[in-house]
Amino acid sequence: MATSGSGRPRIPGSVWALGFVSLFTDVGSEMVHSLLPVLLAGGLGASALTIGLIEGAAESLVLITKVFSGYISDAFGKRKPLVLFGYGLAAAVKPLFPLAGSIGTIVTARLLDRFGKGVRGAPRDALIADVTPEAVRGAAFGLRQSMDTVGAVVGPLLAVGLMALLLGDIHAVLWFAVLPGLVAVALIVLFVREPSTPHRAARLPITRAGLASLGAPFWKVVVVGGLLSLARFSEAFLILRGAQLGLSNTLVPLIFVTMSVVYTVSAWPVGVLSDRWSRRGLFGTGLLVLVAADAALAMAGGPLGAFLGAALWGLHMGMTQGLLSALIADTVPSSWRGTGFGVFSLVSGIALLVASIAAGALWDAYGSSMTFLAGGVFALLTLAALLILGVGRRPPLSSIQSAQ
Repeated sequence: MATSGSGRPRIPGSVWALGFVSLFTDVGSEMVHSLLPVLLAGGLGASALTIGLIEGAAESLVLITKVFSGYISDAFGKRKPLVLFGYGLAAAVKPLFPLAGSIGTIVTARLLDRFGKGVRGAPRDALIADVTPEAVRGAAFGLRQSMDTVGAVVGPLLAVGLMALLLGDIHAVLWFAVLPGLVAVALIVLFVREPSTPHRAARLPITRAGLASLGAPFWKVVVVGGLLSLARFSEAFLILRGAQLGLSNTLVPLIFVTMSVVYTVSAWPVGVLSDRWSRRGLFGTGLLVLVAADAALAMAGGPLGAFLGAALWGLHMGMTQGLLSALIADTVPSSWRGTGFGVFSLVSGIALLVASIAAGALWDAYGSSMTFLAGGVFALLTLAALLILGVGRRPPLSSIQSAQ
């Protein structure tokens, strides 16, 4: 096992490779995502409720699909083929976005793109857990998340530049989102490796006994993650809020840039700190940051308030997303990791669908401020659950190993 100068294990090369895969994929995906809400609302006349339904269904499909891909990767002991298929499908459907002339075509493209993300998500996270020593597990998840968000910064910046260069032609700009996905697929083929140790086949946990085998600490993480999904609806509403506060179609992707820059610079350091400090304390602080983000977006009177809210939203993401993955890896036996990530995603996906539809309905009926205030309330409920359930108190490694 390679170690750094401090004697701690090094982050494996496959984790770095998956980080670059996430980076390139997100360049293309965020070019699309940063322009899609304004295309739907401005060019195709979709309401906030319609956008919430589309985004909620798309992101929920990601999370729900993970339960099946996670199970398959556990049962057959192979993660890489599903990772490759998921990223490959997302790359293959990118041309549908610039070709779209109706809401129906965009819905089809968005669902296929998100299905690909769902297929790859749980096996990728389980593969990272498989190849990474426990001492640097938080850092490994934080690294991949940070590199993912580097792409989330570059993608919207490219969208802004290309929108200015191509005089606001959204369809022309979307063609440039195709190439990064092809680079990501090549990186998986050439540089991602699976561990040589064979996996024990896992059963799909559809019975009460099967679900219980994942353990009480895992189910507490699921409760907290589900509540957080209710609090954190689709980020498309950040774009809509920026446009509502006066940003042009060319400049509104900068909302995503602001969010992603803060997300990028915070995710890896938080992951490193979580290997030394309390994951619960860091996660709870991240929830308070989400409350502040919702308050800023609800009370914003101009573009500056939208950028402040987006920055706080990004800090919240950096302080919670990688930690959730680490918490699952902490509480699930290795032979059930893919399934554990999948089951967690299933619950979170259902909650996210409900949250995004409710956010759109609140926006249309009571205004954007009510949408963000409701999100803040659910963030506080998530914090209460975190403290009451004691999530983040890591069990001794022996208690996890004994379940394997």
